[in-house]
Amino acid sequence: MSKQTVLIVEDAEFMRSLLKKELEEVGYEVVGEAKDGKEGIMLYFKLFPDIVTMDISMPNIDGIEATKQILSKDPKAKIIAVSGNNDEEIKQKILRAGALDYLQKPFQPAYLWEKL
Repeated sequence: MSKQTVLIVEDAEFMRSLLKKELEEVGYEVVGEAKDGKEGIMLYFKLFPDIVTMDISMPNIDGIEATKQILSKDPKAKIIAVSGNNDEEIKQKILRAGALDYLQKPFQPAYLWEKL
């Protein structure tokens, strides 16, 4: 069976590296990394990953808008929001935009795997 593919959309390079390492350790294949929502949207439609981890606060296009744009063209996209922001309103906005779940940074890697 082939590995599930993941696109990481995250503006902090250290967080992208951490997520990539942790995802690969448990058997996912990270096929792309984007530093903002605009790049994330472009890479999503180039790579069509099984799962997207989406930061919320990013330059150019934020995670909420990127989630909406991806899902408007591909309603089957699986997006998990991963954010350092614990604001309940922001959390509700990304979930209303279509994210499957919301994980607070820093998080326990095992929790992310349960969501995927």
